[in-house]
Amino acid sequence: MDAENTPSSSSLASPVLVLGATSLIGDFLLARLNAAGIEPMALSRRPPSDDVCWVDADLADPDLADELPPVATVFSLSPIWLLPQALPALKASGMTRLVAFSSTSRFTKQNSPDAAERGVAKALADAEAKVEAFCAEHGVAWTVLRPTLIYVEGRDGNVSRLASLIQRFKILPLSGRGEGLRQPVHAEDLAIGALAAAASPAAHDKAYDLTGGETLTYRVMAQRVFEGLGRRPAILGLPPWLFRLLLTLAKPFYPGATATMGDRMAQDLTFDDAPARRDFGWGPRDFRPRF
Repeated sequence: MDAENTPSSSSLASPVLVLGATSLIGDFLLARLNAAGIEPMALSRRPPSDDVCWVDADLADPDLADELPPVATVFSLSPIWLLPQALPALKASGMTRLVAFSSTSRFTKQNSPDAAERGVAKALADAEAKVEAFCAEHGVAWTVLRPTLIYVEGRDGNVSRLASLIQRFKILPLSGRGEGLRQPVHAEDLAIGALAAAASPAAHDKAYDLTGGETLTYRVMAQRVFEGLGRRPAILGLPPWLFRLLLTLAKPFYPGATATMGDRMAQDLTFDDAPARRDFGWGPRDFRPRF
């Protein structure tokens, strides 16, 4: 992100509380907070690192308020549907500013033929509504951030899963031509964006879709993964019916595989990040992963 156009995080008072600090975004956010001289307090079920003050607690704990330090700013990186139950405890601990991550899956999965995916979309939408209602009632300035396809080389379940398949089989089958558009976004950019949003008054009481720095087809995204592994792209386009059959056969070895995964390769899953660029200087990197 462009440092000249990004609001300074120095306006955030120490300490700040980070929920879900061991998530993909957590390590980057903790590092950025420390670099800015802001003390992070991490709440998670396992310690994030040795040099971070850690609160061993669960968001569902009925005594959560007794375990929390006084904090004004809270970053929520946990699944947003876990957040509403913790809001009273966070408010009781002094929360006046909340930046919470949701997902663009709220929109892309709401009409999915898969019931579980529709359930995820509904859980995201319901949680966002509860967060916004609570904050409006209790005077908490909120910002909801909805990333697209999050990746961290070697750690995520999307881009890095493609990389694992490529390393194992040397060739990657796609459903059809893989022309659906994607906007993969790096978790470090999301950490930078969260800090910028927290410090920007223009981002109060708004929700933003956060995309990566470029829009590319699923096929080109896969080619970039090959390149990031130092391999020549070897992509095999299959008829959708054959790809669905392969997914069915591979399900014991590929947890989470569903027939809709192939169908989505032809769908455009794109969003507009212009409001985030305007309000807090969002400026993510292009998709050039290196494994």
